[in-house]
Amino acid sequence: MKTANIAELKNALSAYLAEVKRGGQILVSDRNVPFAKIVPLNYTDDYDAEEMELVAKGLMTLPETDEPLPDDFFDDLPYVPGNRAIEVVVEERNED
Repeated sequence: MKTANIAELKNALSAYLAEVKRGGQILVSDRNVPFAKIVPLNYTDDYDAEEMELVAKGLMTLPETDEPLPDDFFDDLPYVPGNRAIEVVVEERNED
């Protein structure tokens, strides 16, 4: 993994982004203190612009693999009454 301070990253942004496109990762530092990491997105061909915007905002992460979920994935979920689930969705939409 390469590291870059902010000024260095700004001056050679294209080169660093080319490294990320090749699969590399960049650790970004401010006064030699790391605070962010630039990593390539995986499986982006299967996602639409809205999903990629959520990823960019940090509200969603892409799966680490494109393998389907196992058959028993939903077996141990808690029971949530349908009306409560609808209330939560409506509350979240009204927050925006």
